[in-house]
Amino acid sequence: MGSIFKRAAGLAAGITLIVAGVANAHMPYILPTLFDITGDHITVTSAFAEDAFVPEVAMRDAPFHLIKPDGTRGEVGPVTYLRDLSIFEADVKADGTYRITTGQRAGRKSTMYHDGTKWIVRGESDDPIPADAKLVDVQSMTLADAYVTKGAQTGAALKPFGAALEIQAITHPNSIAAGEAAQFVLLFDGKPLAGAEITLFRSAGVHDGKKLAATVRSDAAGKFALTPADAGTYLVLVRHRAEAPAGSPTPYRSYTYTLAFDAV
Repeated sequence: MGSIFKRAAGLAAGITLIVAGVANAHMPYILPTLFDITGDHITVTSAFAEDAFVPEVAMRDAPFHLIKPDGTRGEVGPVTYLRDLSIFEADVKADGTYRITTGQRAGRKSTMYHDGTKWIVRGESDDPIPADAKLVDVQSMTLADAYVTKGAQTGAALKPFGAALEIQAITHPNSIAAGEAAQFVLLFDGKPLAGAEITLFRSAGVHDGKKLAATVRSDAAGKFALTPADAGTYLVLVRHRAEAPAGSPTPYRSYTYTLAFDAV
């Protein structure tokens, strides 16, 4: 694997980005320097991006942490915030699989409306908002994960949090191979989420123009499969809009979840 800075190469200089629109149009990601590790620490970057792994705005106010091979929570080192991305280190002294995560991040508040088939957050579409649209308040919630393994693969860190939007990996994320189907389950508040659109992006697509690798939908049991065509780093993206828990700042939430993995 190349360095995090090589992965970020190609970002055009002088990007002007309205931060208020980041949570709607852009996707969060978290990216370790390596997915299979031998040392005692891992360096990680995180950002909001329009193209997979090309940082545009640093992810701030995220409760970055890790889940250790025994399933317990571990803390990460101090986070350095640049304009484009956030960087931190995490200790990975024990053997096994770690979940590196941004944690659930509450973002900006906005409004959205239902067009009869789906919820549309203000600013997502170039089409004018219908005159009869009923606008409701919504807050963005983002979560980004990646898994790294030192030594033998283990499963405790793969256990779902059981809250909000997330993907449970059935195929171990550090054993995904190019040309082979990897199995997952989409969950919302710990229960299978059916009929949701899941998108797979290729990091190499920034250079060869083939950014979109696949688009699938979860079945009635929340299950779906993704097959990376070639070796490289990929990002799985899913979004879901739903009523917020009682007592939340807004009556609705817009959830975004991503999972980064390396296909070999």
